[in-house]
Amino acid sequence: MLWAYGYEGENIKVEGQTTPYIRGESLSFNFCPKCGGITHWRALKPNTEGRRRIAVNLRMTEPDPIAQVPIDHFDGLDKWEDLPSDGKCIRDMWF
Repeated sequence: MLWAYGYEGENIKVEGQTTPYIRGESLSFNFCPKCGGITHWRALKPNTEGRRRIAVNLRMTEPDPIAQVPIDHFDGLDKWEDLPSDGKCIRDMWF
């Protein structure tokens, strides 16, 4: 999958009907009711700043509208920091 992360209503907006699967008390995984593909996940509760985390599966759209979006790499395992840009865009990752 190819994900875009952000905050609901700020830099990510989701439209259309989805079917949620809720596991635990923190996330909702949402699926297309027609094909069963995962469209996005969403925090069930806002954070302390009142913002709600969300991520969308970019592979559920056509590549042309998002082809020029740059890829931002992040080390979420060891350092929890942004990694240097390699100059790639979505079009370079689409296969």
